[in-house]
Amino acid sequence: MSATNATTKRGWSTADHSVDAQAVLAALDDDACRAILEATSEESLTATELSEQCDIPMSTAYRKVEKLTDADLVEERVRINTSGKHATEYHKCFDDVHISFDDGTVEIEITNSDADTDASAQFAVADD
Repeated sequence: MSATNATTKRGWSTADHSVDAQAVLAALDDDACRAILEATSEESLTATELSEQCDIPMSTAYRKVEKLTDADLVEERVRINTSGKHATEYHKCFDDVHISFDDGTVEIEITNSDADTDASAQFAVADD
């Protein structure tokens, strides 16, 4: 038997939290990260479960969830098991990512209706 401790998670604490736009774009550009986001959209999964479900090596699963966590696209939770073995599980923590480009600036808005929080970021694109 297991339970999730929802208070132990990594995510946005305030509505004015800004995200790292380049980290978000890099994570969304990664095939394994997108597979993990799809897998964690309905249920929280451990790295072992993600490795099996997404058909990726364990080391890759750990690297990709770290990348997604750093980009604030998944949150970490502690799965508490009655056996005494606790595990970190991951869950997609957003509903939508909106990317717009205007006058050399990329704007990213990430929305989450569950927590009523939004995060946004912008960065300028250098002309080459």
